[in-house]
Amino acid sequence: MSVVGARPQFVKLAPMARAFAGRCDHVVVHTGQHYDSSMSDVFFDELEIPRPDEQLDIGSAPHGAQTGRMLEAVEGVLDRRRPDVVLVYGDTNSTLAATVAAVKLGIPVAHLEAGLRSFDRAMPEEHNRVMTDHAADLLLAPTEIALRHLRDEGLGRRSVLVGDVMTDVLLAVRDRLAAGRGARLGPVEPGSPYVLATLHRPSNTDDPRRLGEVLDGLTAVAEQGRTVLLLAHPRLRARASSWGIDLERPGFVVVPPVGYLDLVGLLGGADGVVTDSGGLQKEAFLLRRPCVTVRADTEWVETVELGWNELVGDRPLDIASRLSALPCPETSAAPYGDGHAADRVVDAVLARF
Repeated sequence: MSVVGARPQFVKLAPMARAFAGRCDHVVVHTGQHYDSSMSDVFFDELEIPRPDEQLDIGSAPHGAQTGRMLEAVEGVLDRRRPDVVLVYGDTNSTLAATVAAVKLGIPVAHLEAGLRSFDRAMPEEHNRVMTDHAADLLLAPTEIALRHLRDEGLGRRSVLVGDVMTDVLLAVRDRLAAGRGARLGPVEPGSPYVLATLHRPSNTDDPRRLGEVLDGLTAVAEQGRTVLLLAHPRLRARASSWGIDLERPGFVVVPPVGYLDLVGLLGGADGVVTDSGGLQKEAFLLRRPCVTVRADTEWVETVELGWNELVGDRPLDIASRLSALPCPETSAAPYGDGHAADRVVDAVLARF
């Protein structure tokens, strides 16, 4: 049983559903953590993911309330279906709730994307991933550094290096777009240089002064002559509205989040990326696009070490200058695998359980 609930988990589910097909029965549970069609349905359609077998419709709530509701609802599904193993993805509240529910019922748990660490205890995602790793029975590490973290925490015997399933998806979609299938671009003028930007973390959106500084940093990018294509997450729009902050600025094009095909297409055409997302940092590296991350830390340290990403968590006003100054050296490094991680995950899960 796969338990998913948020946008990045749907993307990871796509290669997993294909890899499980024909090798075992695979049930998908959608908690409803992301429920807007632009954050959920579009991914199932575009990436041809089977529709969830269970839809829990939990919706939005503060962390404790949301996780508690998920825990109760997932427990009911587990008790009724009794899977041999529960596969949880990443570091969301859905991940933690499903892990706790399964462990309490004596059902084994496998954690996909285990071992990632930002070492920022203020991040809700860090709480979720650490607690999940220490409760799970099989830890599926995407990188050598993640595997090292697990060993350092005494979890080496439960851990297997499989690679990153997001790489599987990205490479497949990149090739699909290169063949002229699937993309529906158009927010910016053809040939116009642009920087792709996303913001959604509370650390950047939930304080008006901080949000203003980040937007001022992006304004400096626009003043350099590059359009800022801001994919405005619902959280960003809601917080900006509550603070009376206008996202529409000279040189900005503000649009809703897009599906994964369009995201990869836009990323491939961008001059650079500014984000606080975890996955987009890595995707920018895989497509060799310079990236500035509006955080003080990152789980994907390889992107920084290889010179394609810089963290500006304490100085968002420097976004434009740092983006222009990134060295972005030529590299053949492939720290996130070869595009076949999902098959290794299935091998590891079936061997273990």
